[in-house]
Order: sequence, then C-alpha cells, then structure tokens
Amino acid sequence: MNELELKYGCNPNQKPSRIFMEDGGDLPITVLNGKPGYINFLDAFNGWQLVRELKKATGLPAATSFKHVSPAGAAVGLPLSEVEARIYWVDDLGELSPLACAYARARGADRMSSFGDFISLSDVCDESTARLIKREVSDGVIAPGYTDEALAILRAKKNGNYNVIRIDESYVPAQVERKQVFGITFEQGRNELNIDDELLGNIVTDNRDLPESARIDLAIALITLKYTQSNSVCFVKGGQAIGIGAGQQSRIHCTRLAGSKADNWYLRQSPRVLELPFKSDIRRADRDNTIDLYIGEDYMDVLADGEWEKYFTEKPAVFTREEKKEWLSGMKDVALGSDAFFPFGDNIERAHKSGVKYIAQPGGSVRDDNVIETCNKYGMTMCFTGIRLFHH
Repeated sequence: MNELELKYGCNPNQKPSRIFMEDGGDLPITVLNGKPGYINFLDAFNGWQLVRELKKATGLPAATSFKHVSPAGAAVGLPLSEVEARIYWVDDLGELSPLACAYARARGADRMSSFGDFISLSDVCDESTARLIKREVSDGVIAPGYTDEALAILRAKKNGNYNVIRIDESYVPAQVERKQVFGITFEQGRNELNIDDELLGNIVTDNRDLPESARIDLAIALITLKYTQSNSVCFVKGGQAIGIGAGQQSRIHCTRLAGSKADNWYLRQSPRVLELPFKSDIRRADRDNTIDLYIGEDYMDVLADGEWEKYFTEKPAVFTREEKKEWLSGMKDVALGSDAFFPFGDNIERAHKSGVKYIAQPGGSVRDDNVIETCNKYGMTMCFTGIRLFHH
C-alpha cells in the first residue's frame, strides 16, 4: 500500500489529507484496527523513533506517551515499586511484563498530559500491556507487532474503533527528509545522531562522578529531547522521564515547567497523597485531576465546603507549603537534559530545587562559566555534549 487517505489534516477544515511514500514504495505500516488521523500518525512516527532508540541505548523494552507531537512521558521497562504501582493506578493488575512496566511509567509520570495519548512501544505488545492500555483513555498504539491475545483486547477498545498500527521494524527512512510550509519545501538530512556514552565524556564540573544509573537516565533524557518540540528540557529518574518542558520560547520556562512536573510526580508519592480518602466510585481521570489540584496552589478548589464531599469520604487536611517543601527535599539524584545550552545559572538554581544532580547539555553559552559555577556550588556533575537537539 503506497498511500493511506485520512479523514482530514490537523483540523477538520484541512482537506484532502493523506500519508504516502514519495518514492512509490509501500508504507512501512499496517493499520490493524481503527482509522488513525493526521496527528495520530505524527505522534506515532515520532514516538516509534523515540522508543526504538531507547531500546537500542538501554537494551530494555521502552514506551512513550505522546500528545500533540511531544512526549508526555517516556520510560524503559524497569520493575515498579509498590508506591509507583499505586501512583500509576496499576497496583490491582498483578505482575506486569517489562513492556507493561515501561508504559505504566511513561503514562504515569504526567497523567494529566497523557490523557488521550498515542502510545508507542518498542516491542511486540503482549497481553499484560494491552490490559493496561485497555483501561486508559487513549487514541491508539503503534508497535512492531501484537500477540493474538493483545490484539483481541485492543480491537475491543472504544467500541471497536481503537487505532492499532503495526510498523515494520526493519524500515529505514531516506537520509534526506522534506516538508512544506506555506507552499515552500524544506529539506534537511535526518538527525541520525547516536546517543551514547561518548556524548557524556566531557565533564566540565569539579564533581566528575557519573554512575551507570545516571548515564542511563541522561541517555533517556537526551533521546526524549531528540523527539520533543523545542525548546525543551527533560528531568529523568530511575529509568523514566518525570518532567518534560516542551515548546517554550524561553529556556528557564522549559526548566520551570519540567521541574514543576517532576515535583508533582514526587509529591504524588507522599503519604499525604497516598492516603487521600477518595470515594470508591471516583474514576482514575477524576482522581488525577483532584490530586493535581490538591498538591497545587488551588487546593481549595477541592477542599472547600461543598466541594470536598464530591471526591472524598472525609475532608483531607491541607498539604501545606512547608510540608510539601520538606517532602520535596527528599528528591535526590535526578538527571536533567537540555536540547540547547543553558544561557544563565538560573536554570541550574531551579533544577537544584527538584533534586537534580546530573546534567547533560550542549554548552557553548557566553555564560558557561556562570552555569558551571552554579553547578559546582551544589556539587552537581555536568557534561557538555557539544550537540544541539532541536526538533520542529
């Protein structure tokens, strides 16, 4: 099949719409169920590249949760702790496969942003992963294959309309890529940069300690950034992105956004949040929204009299700013990647508040000395990769 007609483009008024192979060859995908749209395919193809590279870099199954052509989360298939299983709402599913653990992490890091996502999986989707996908609000999934049991589960989702795409994992795209803007064709070589340990060899801080776990986390950060709309910054811990700041015009705004998401991920693990007395009939999405408000500055939106009764069996105590600060002080050894250089030390100051200890960024700012000095103040290890990772 050389082309696939789509219902419409980015918006319903943008017709006609299709995906096709300019060289006359066959598309490297097969739609096994549903009718994926223009944005679905943008998310699917970007996400597939991301998880393929994560698998290559770590040797572990990988998953990503994409929304509007940027990842909301990305992770590799490390086992979940009891607390992680609880905050990702999978503690009732029993033992999960490594691939299912990867998606639970990718989906669970920023559940607000992942709502209605498009999923990319590095490995054949198994029954364990399909059961997890079935219960979440999602637009579709792309993977190199599906077991019979997994495909049956996914085909039944959304009244039989769930988008399921199989991609040929042996497909190699052309080395030159093109796109049109305003009727004008842009052409560039594909970004085939290999993210490996060599990129982390230039350590510029006094602290030169970079354990293997940090190297893996920094690789995850850089690969995630490679497929995130720029400007972008990514916080990673324990094999998963915990905060992604994408598409911001200012680097400090990227860092603040990603840092606040990382903070929320860690706050969700606090006993104060784990012990919230939710009503038994509250849906997962409503729990996510309620938790997001409860740990933020607008907590009275769910704690005011006449409101808390909608969500809880009894009124929770306020999670005070002092209590949150104390809990967040326990977040340590976080890795941080940036797709371009940090222009000022203020980014490092903000990163420090979210437990960042390891940093990988291109370097090359006229204020590199200030950035390095700020890292040294906090005993951080920072690598200059010399490589920018813009993606548009």
